[in-house]
Amino acid sequence: MRIPIQINENSAEPLYHQIESQLRSLIISGQIEEGTLLPSIREFAGNLNCSVITVRRVYQDLENEGLLRTRQGTGTFVAGVGDQAREQYKRDAVIEALKIAVDKGLAVQINEDELKELFIEVVREKYDAKGGR
Repeated sequence: MRIPIQINENSAEPLYHQIESQLRSLIISGQIEEGTLLPSIREFAGNLNCSVITVRRVYQDLENEGLLRTRQGTGTFVAGVGDQAREQYKRDAVIEALKIAVDKGLAVQINEDELKELFIEVVREKYDAKGGR
């Protein structure tokens, strides 16, 4: 299975964090379904051109979160994600992104009303483009 992870080598974000957050997103969003067998650590590292240690850390972190489970001799599988956990993750991800946007607005000294207007403008633009209205 090929997992659609995009690595940005110019990012200040550590490589393992880029991989972990994208894989977590794919699992929680349901794009990678419960029970799916993931590539071996070595195979995944080869696909991503990164070290085996990096992928091992990602798998271990996600297993500790309950998103993956490993069966000795069989491999690493996607664990079940409940609806409540999925909804909480979506909320948390959006809230984190909004906090970053507000921090950016504060850094460039945009006032609250301007920021709200910009937010509404971007939301309308994005949802209209997706036909989400």
